[in-house]
Amino acid sequence: MADHAAKLQKKAPDSVFMGTRVRVFSNVRRYLDLFLKLTPSLNKMKGAGDDTNNNNQSTTLSKLFNAKWHVFNFISYFLLFGCGLSVGVILSFHLKNISLDLHTQLSLTSRSSSPSLAMAPPQPSDSPVETISDDGAQYGLNDFLEPPEAMHGMDDAQLLWRASMIPRIAQYPFNRVPKVAFLFLTKGHVSLAPLWEKFFKGYKGMYSIYIHSNPSFNLSKAAEPQGSVFHGRRIPSKQVRWGHVSMIEAERRLLANALMDFSNQRFVLLSEACIPLFNFSTIYAYLMNSTQSYIEAYDKDSPVGRGQYNEKMSPHITIDQWRKGSQWFEMDRELALEVVSDQFYFPLFQSYCANACYSDEHYLPTFVTMKFTPKNSNRTLTWVDWSRAGIHPVTYLRPLVTVEFLKALRHGSQCEYNGQSSNICYLFARKFSTDSLIRLLRFAPKVMYFNK
Repeated sequence: MADHAAKLQKKAPDSVFMGTRVRVFSNVRRYLDLFLKLTPSLNKMKGAGDDTNNNNQSTTLSKLFNAKWHVFNFISYFLLFGCGLSVGVILSFHLKNISLDLHTQLSLTSRSSSPSLAMAPPQPSDSPVETISDDGAQYGLNDFLEPPEAMHGMDDAQLLWRASMIPRIAQYPFNRVPKVAFLFLTKGHVSLAPLWEKFFKGYKGMYSIYIHSNPSFNLSKAAEPQGSVFHGRRIPSKQVRWGHVSMIEAERRLLANALMDFSNQRFVLLSEACIPLFNFSTIYAYLMNSTQSYIEAYDKDSPVGRGQYNEKMSPHITIDQWRKGSQWFEMDRELALEVVSDQFYFPLFQSYCANACYSDEHYLPTFVTMKFTPKNSNRTLTWVDWSRAGIHPVTYLRPLVTVEFLKALRHGSQCEYNGQSSNICYLFARKFSTDSLIRLLRFAPKVMYFNK
């Protein structure tokens, strides 16, 4: 079909050209016949002129000569015009014929090559993709998913950038067991570590531990013994001052380290003086089934509330948006990513929340209330006793730790959980001294139902 169409396109210009050429030469022939018919008449006019006088003869010859000359000029110009027209027509159709041939060839070429453009992309292979290094070692998905060691060489800028990466595909291409990340913000070692050892026993692979302590303690030899759940879980840290913005920097540092493990789904901040009020399975189910995060936030018109607001934060943060709340938070992965990625509100606290402004009690409550109110339960999961006046909560020594007291902490409140009323409102409690550890270990199997 394509060859037949090409032949028809070639024949069409040739037939048009032939018709035009016949018409041109037909017109030229008619004018030549006219010239030949005029020639006898001119000869007759010349013979008749011999009978006239000499004056009339010269006049007649002059007129005849002029008539011949005009006819000759007319025929010459017409012949030149006809030749030029013929040459133009020939060149025009010749070039058009070349263009049509070229168009036909291109059309046929595009038709023959179009199936390759419409080919379906190759199907992905079922075999895992691996990268082979120069030394011949193979790297697969597990190498990418493996979080770096807790003690790494990244600075804060590199750490926050690395932690802020978000996979755009929600479905995980591996068997993911969601974990709870326990973030310990301490001065030194975890003083109640034996209680936590009992808490974590038997649940390996369902939790992660990260410890941010004083840098000088990290360099000491007072590290956790090998075999402990806390061994090797200290992260690169910096000096932290109580009530200072460095406290928030340490919290963001803990979150960022935990986010590098894709399996960490829930994140809870604790101190060395915190204890769990329930066993691991209860706390794990409570957090994993929760539809909200737990950051306490409230508006308090007092020197420790609105009195700590700095007008230089306006208009980005107004006094009506200023909130106060507990430092001890629990949040899901989505909110944790927002916190470590915040490059707008956190610098305002670094610049304008100082001296009498306790940033650890204002940054998260304000930031979450402004940006993520629907995702927040507006309460904390860590029980703290502020019944005594002062800037520090009550510390519970050994005599104050009883079975009745622990049971009251577990079920002595009413709150809302996933839209339903619940008497489990606190999963953790503080502040417990080191000397209370003996009683806590004794009561744990009876009250918290820890594994023996």
